[in-house]
Amino acid sequence: MEFRYLGHSGLKISEITYGNWLTHGSQVENDVATECVRAALDAGITTFDTADVYANTKAETVLGDALKGERRESLEIFTKVYWPTGPGGPNDVGLSRKHILESINGSLTRLQTDYVDLYQAHRYDTETPLEETMQAFADVVRSGKALYIGVSEWTAEQIRAGHALAKEFGVQLISSQPQYSMLWRVIEDEVVPTCRELGIGQIVWSPIAQGVLSGKYQPGQPPPAGSRATDEKGGADMIKRFLNDVVLTRVQALKPIATELDLTMAQLAIAWVLQNDNVSAALVGASRPEQVYENVKAAGVRIPDDVMKQIDQVLDGVIERDPAKTAANSPQDRPA
Repeated sequence: MEFRYLGHSGLKISEITYGNWLTHGSQVENDVATECVRAALDAGITTFDTADVYANTKAETVLGDALKGERRESLEIFTKVYWPTGPGGPNDVGLSRKHILESINGSLTRLQTDYVDLYQAHRYDTETPLEETMQAFADVVRSGKALYIGVSEWTAEQIRAGHALAKEFGVQLISSQPQYSMLWRVIEDEVVPTCRELGIGQIVWSPIAQGVLSGKYQPGQPPPAGSRATDEKGGADMIKRFLNDVVLTRVQALKPIATELDLTMAQLAIAWVLQNDNVSAALVGASRPEQVYENVKAAGVRIPDDVMKQIDQVLDGVIERDPAKTAANSPQDRPA
């Protein structure tokens, strides 16, 4: 495993970070989830990312149980707040002071820790003044319940405004957690340059494009049984944008490139996002331990410049680059 600084902070994290969205408390049984976390630890992963909304708080509980007994100082534990949790009352959602301060307490209880290393705004809240949100996050840091703060799927403009307020309140906004892959590059034109300027690092999710870049989805064929595309609990909705024959045919053309580098297609996809010097970590999940051991082999891989250009040529025409997609894919109103 290799480690990178998270933004311009002094915090180092494993460049392959274990995330438990759509798996813990949902897709896989708790004993298998624990085996996956143990595999991550065995493989040298020290950084674990979750959120209160995953499986409506169950994912945090599963992760907390799986990490029990580990030396806390040797781990970096991240979680998030924004989406509806609990029974879904009017204040069980968003980035109000009330929801943030109540949510961090719930997350710490479920994770069985006194603090998280990074507390992230899971989306931008259009219905709460940004000053209120950032003041609440600053108070969470000053109380010792989080060491740093970050955001997820914020636009460049929102990140800049949040960073300025965090600095005014004396805390460090050090991370952005966007979707990023060979196929989904909407952060490159605006978010990444802004974050480079401000000293913010990317913790990217879905580097394998929900599994599409693994090559297991074949053009003209139904999705494999048990795959993300057949998951009606949320996975199928996320992946469907990539499930067309044009995209899948281009993805299959990446196989010879991966083979030449002695990588699986999934390893190639993870290594690709790590070539971006503003990326601090790639988030990977797993439904079985073997996937963890395979994914971590992407750590430390350096893809030659000419191969990076070759990948662009193969995928030309199916890459999404529009920076407006970040705002378009975020709620304009608080979800019920």
